[in-house]
Amino acid sequence: MKNIFLYSCLSLSLLACKQEKKPQKAEQKITAAVAKKTEEKTQDSIVVMPVEHASFAMKLNDKTFYVDPVGEIENYTALPKPDLIFVTDIHGDHMSAKTLLAFTKKDATLKIVGPQAVKEQLPKSLQNRLVVMNNNDEKSFLGVQVKAIPMYNLREEAKDFHVKGRGNGYVLTHNSKKIYISGDTEDIPEMRNLKNIDLAFVCMNLPYTMPVDAAADAVLEFKPKKVYPYHYRGKNGMSDVAKFKNIVNTNNPSIEVEILDWY
Repeated sequence: MKNIFLYSCLSLSLLACKQEKKPQKAEQKITAAVAKKTEEKTQDSIVVMPVEHASFAMKLNDKTFYVDPVGEIENYTALPKPDLIFVTDIHGDHMSAKTLLAFTKKDATLKIVGPQAVKEQLPKSLQNRLVVMNNNDEKSFLGVQVKAIPMYNLREEAKDFHVKGRGNGYVLTHNSKKIYISGDTEDIPEMRNLKNIDLAFVCMNLPYTMPVDAAADAVLEFKPKKVYPYHYRGKNGMSDVAKFKNIVNTNNPSIEVEILDWY
């Protein structure tokens, strides 16, 4: 494991896919960070805990949500245990039956949320735990409203990577605060048309999702208050997230861009 535990808080305090091991941070630093968050007790406190690539945990008040957990279970031992798991797509950097089984064995009531395509790829024991949400479905979990947002490719050379209707992005709404998780997508109309997003996780890796310029242009259109670039390791290395930050902040300084430690 590399550094897996980087906390980030907004005043609401707002929150950030592969299988390599990373060294953990010192336990005392994690404990201190948890204690600090516990003391704050601010309304809609959101803490982001990146693991790697597209895998992260997000603590929203007293509930912890995992997104696309893959890799060794040891990568997650320093994190709060999940109350709910979201899976966006069937690819190995988003969905791991082995990792999901490890979590569900520890918690007999733990549910997984994902599209039908994910359910079809999982063993029966996990299928029984999965709540299917397909594009545009809306459900409530643990007091949080969830809408499944389409995620797909637009460029001709990339359309086979992520076809429309198979995977989900998600919008989580709690007390009128909105968090957008893009999953693997390009700058699709469904992203550009989002409104009143407080925190966005936006992917940008080639050839699988979208270029930095397209990601920045989409963010400038839907104007989240804060954005975390994530899922930015591609076939030929890392996307230039510093360039992404520069484009966004040059054109709209009011959008906060924070680059977390994903790799």
